[in-house]
Amino acid sequence: MFKPITVSCDFGGRKLTIETGRLAKQADGSVLVTYGETMVLVTAVTRNELKDGIDFFPLTVEYQEKFYAAGRIPGGFFKREGRPNAEAILTCRLIDRPIRPLFPEGYFFETQVVASVLSVDSENDPDVVASIGASAALHLSSSPFNGPTAAIKVGRIDGAYICNPTLEQQAKSDMEIFVAGTKNAIMMVEGGARVVPEEKVLEGILFGHAQMKPVIAMIEELRMKAGSNAKPKRKFEAAKPEASLKTMVEKIATPLVLKALNTVDKGERYALYDQALAEAVKATVPKDGATDGDRKSKEKQVETLFENVKYVQMREMILEKKSRIDGRNLVQVRPIAVETGILPRVHGSGLFTRGETQVLSACTLGTGDDEQMIDGMRGTFYRNFMLNYNFPPFSVGETGRIGMQSRREVGHGALAERALFNVMPAKENNPYTVRLVCETLESNGSSSMGSVCSGSMALMDAGVNFKTPVAGIAMGLIKEGDRVAILSDILGDEDHLGDMDFKVAGTKDGITAIQMDIKIEGVNEQIMRTALTQAHEGRLHILSKMAAAITAPREMVSEHAPRFTVMKIKVDKIRDVIGSGGKVIKSIIERTGVKIDVEDDGTIKISSSIAASAALAEKIIREIIAEPEVGAVYSGTVKSIVDFGAFVEIIPGTDGLLHVSEIAHERVNQVRDYLKEGDVLDVKVLDVDKNGKIRLSRKVLLDRPAGMPADSGGGGGDRGARERGPRSDRERGGGGDRPRGGPAGGHGRHETPSDAPRGPRPERLPTGNDDTSGNKPGSDNKH
Repeated sequence: MFKPITVSCDFGGRKLTIETGRLAKQADGSVLVTYGETMVLVTAVTRNELKDGIDFFPLTVEYQEKFYAAGRIPGGFFKREGRPNAEAILTCRLIDRPIRPLFPEGYFFETQVVASVLSVDSENDPDVVASIGASAALHLSSSPFNGPTAAIKVGRIDGAYICNPTLEQQAKSDMEIFVAGTKNAIMMVEGGARVVPEEKVLEGILFGHAQMKPVIAMIEELRMKAGSNAKPKRKFEAAKPEASLKTMVEKIATPLVLKALNTVDKGERYALYDQALAEAVKATVPKDGATDGDRKSKEKQVETLFENVKYVQMREMILEKKSRIDGRNLVQVRPIAVETGILPRVHGSGLFTRGETQVLSACTLGTGDDEQMIDGMRGTFYRNFMLNYNFPPFSVGETGRIGMQSRREVGHGALAERALFNVMPAKENNPYTVRLVCETLESNGSSSMGSVCSGSMALMDAGVNFKTPVAGIAMGLIKEGDRVAILSDILGDEDHLGDMDFKVAGTKDGITAIQMDIKIEGVNEQIMRTALTQAHEGRLHILSKMAAAITAPREMVSEHAPRFTVMKIKVDKIRDVIGSGGKVIKSIIERTGVKIDVEDDGTIKISSSIAASAALAEKIIREIIAEPEVGAVYSGTVKSIVDFGAFVEIIPGTDGLLHVSEIAHERVNQVRDYLKEGDVLDVKVLDVDKNGKIRLSRKVLLDRPAGMPADSGGGGGDRGARERGPRSDRERGGGGDRPRGGPAGGHGRHETPSDAPRGPRPERLPTGNDDTSGNKPGSDNKH
């Protein structure tokens, strides 16, 4: 029934296998890619008919994480996969970006790639597998895809580069970069590093490109072997406009386009573009003698030709005159203005303006309760650093929908977050959960890098123990044959009409995040090397401008931010602080108004914007976990009275026995003549035995009455002990009469069954033996 075709190769020391012909055979192209125990099914389908009104390439990529792939059931009420999370959206972008430039110009047939994770192990990331599968499925399909491509993830441990590091290796790596390309060129780069120099990052990218070439050869082998499982390639040539129409549009539009390209202000420039297009349409599209459909079709052709005029004129101006749209040279950065602390109630804020790009970042400091829970295929984990990037339509002078984040916003936010995360302090050195919100207020190129700059300043303004300032810059490329120009700090038009968008963020010492997208069929090593060098120079310039506003974290956090008190307790004391059902910790929170986070290793974080409240909560906790010390004096509360003495709580939850003989220097016949429940008195710990039972004394803290002999004994509470001679502790009730609720040697916390409240003790326990403590034989006398 099935005739599967399979190819395999070694990929980073593990076997990579691609199979076709067994699953999803009705798709134009379908492959099952296996790497270790990670398996991803990828399909590609292209429509045979054009949709009306489509003047762009409608490529969609979907990446579906199936929780069953890891043997998990999704959390939440519905117990099924919902809309893609941020990680899935980012993977969609990783798959999309290297394949999109490899379709011919003018190809407008709807194309969809779907990657479904069927199995996932603990070593091999499905994103690399899915990207390889997308290339293989498209290569088998009928679409005119000029591939194949391959992808790889590059890590580095102790200076050695690693192909597709496992999850364990990723934790030790100072670099994680996703690289995709064809056999001849690099198509896409995305990743981060822990302040790694440019040269080492470039070496890692080139290492990845070399390692992926056997995979590309394997995909080509798969198509040759596939036979009927591979569709014949569709022949496609983009429609060419009428030569006379092209000439007329160029003649009318070129003068106004050149004027626009020499206009610095974006609004004025776009007004000139609109004027040029309107005049071209007016001169070429007939008003009479044509149907509405014909006129609309002609207008579309004119708009396409007009965009080509902009494309050609801008590129020629840069390549021939070395001059850019706003008059800058190729390496010049736009004017920069920086401010911090402009939002009075916000814990930290930074405003970064570069030319016509402006980003306001607000930093909020929270507690452990504010960490973000991520429910993924491999399990649930928590994040204590989050960056949210917003790009409202007014930032580019337009109207539009405001609400759910677009994939572009998710991608830009992830890039900025990665750039800052790699220099954030370790969790043990930063008690806060940190949230950054980057609001794009104006945009004309590289708002994601503006978010890095403003976010860096906001973190320092908030007093976060941020290692060193971070800045970012976007590089562009204009390439016509052997003529090449690399641009620093590109504008929106230079991004739109150029060949590359290469974003680099980092400190003065190295890179923390990198992202490269191209529109041509790859770039070589020399272009990347020059772009990285130029980006480093631009980054140093931006950092020097940022230093005018702030150079190091504030010494104190905002008065409106929570203050943390961090303390460490023994692990076996955690249950005492929390209490049954959380009663103890809830009572502390209600009493003090603080937030308390208790971690499994005994670390306790107390947060409050009021220092006195935090100090009170710490005092209460220290009292709870305190252990009685022999010779120490405590202010205790009488909890219950028995005929042989009183039980006094010296530490919350910890009682000791104040024997009748230790209450006063004189003979005590009735304990209630001296004490009653609720009395507060000072007592001294005489002894703590190996079982944790505590013996107390009050009389040693009292002055001896005048005339009382020093050897008069400890009062009459021993009931004739002198006549009978010494007895054991249990016979005297000297701390041994009332076993403590905790385990032997524990903290002495009373734990009555079901934590029921103590009932009143009887005035006199039944007796039937000469044990003056009143214990019946065999009784454990729990209270």
